[in-house]
Amino acid sequence: MLIRPGGVADATAVAALHAASWRVAYAGILPAAYLAGPMPADLAARWRSILVGARMPGFLVAEEDGELLGFVYLRPMPDGRVLLDNLHARPGQLGRGIGTGLIEAGLAWAAREFPDRQVYLEVLRENSAAIAFYEHRGWRRTDARIGHFDAGFAVPEYEYTWTAGVAFVQDFGTARS
Repeated sequence: MLIRPGGVADATAVAALHAASWRVAYAGILPAAYLAGPMPADLAARWRSILVGARMPGFLVAEEDGELLGFVYLRPMPDGRVLLDNLHARPGQLGRGIGTGLIEAGLAWAAREFPDRQVYLEVLRENSAAIAFYEHRGWRRTDARIGHFDAGFAVPEYEYTWTAGVAFVQDFGTARS
């Protein structure tokens, strides 16, 4: 598996993987009509917008033999922290270390680009698999709130903050097994 910086050329594949991931992970959590309807087009537009204008994106992709396996996206926020905005692995590929590799690479990126900033993420409260994944890797719950989606619905979410310190450093473009 190779983890590398992503870019605009990855937008279409990332949007497709993102939609596939949401259909599996958020079934029964997000409205079924949204997951089956406008969600893929919404995500495609979002990724084109993010990646076309990005000046310093914390956007990394994992691939193997040219196939996109997953991605992570981090971005600095106005409150002085860094948001781990997205972490997704291809459905059917879970348990291979894709998410762990991407989160490690993302934290290393944040440590280099924003060394004094805290990294946090938001996870849907009903997404117990993701919560277990983050807690197992040292993330700690720091808030609870209602998350609002642009499509017009809201769901309860938790905020998790990276508290184990920045322990991950790796070079991009190197193979991970």
